[in-house]
Amino acid sequence: MSRITLPDSIYETPAASQAQLEGVKKMLGSVPNMFRITANSPAALTGYLGLNSGLAKGTLSPQTRERIALAVAQINGCDYCLSAHTYLGKNVAKLDDAEIAANRRGGSSDPKADAAVRFAAKLVEARGQVSDADVSSVKMAGYTEGEIVEIVTHVALNTLTNYLNEALDTPIDFPEVSAQAA
Repeated sequence: MSRITLPDSIYETPAASQAQLEGVKKMLGSVPNMFRITANSPAALTGYLGLNSGLAKGTLSPQTRERIALAVAQINGCDYCLSAHTYLGKNVAKLDDAEIAANRRGGSSDPKADAAVRFAAKLVEARGQVSDADVSSVKMAGYTEGEIVEIVTHVALNTLTNYLNEALDTPIDFPEVSAQAA
């Protein structure tokens, strides 16, 4: 049970959140609990959706974005996000079980993606205090400076949702995956 109100429907959220949730429903076919709990604050929902939408227009592939989300959720111990991104990784990004397991360990079987995931994991573990060598390593793997900024921003976005879901105990509405099981 969540620690704050989890609205049962779009129409039980603040009026300023309802149109945004309708957009989520149109895009995803449903409104996952994370969106409904965030909708308690129209400003937070707007901020999350805006950043998520902006990053979707970036140059990182959907697969790399999911890989980063899986690594961040694992490190932060967020079962909700780990469950959601395992589902999305398999069904949308088409990552196989071995790749998802590698992502949860902070790496990838794809050499270029491995550099991005390792850098993302380092960002979380070091709370952003990465070294020149860490940045150089991701550059040497072929990432542009703009893509490095995107990796950092994806880490921040995923940390936001990890914290929201952990702090508010959002009920998991995806096939459950536990960070403890890794």
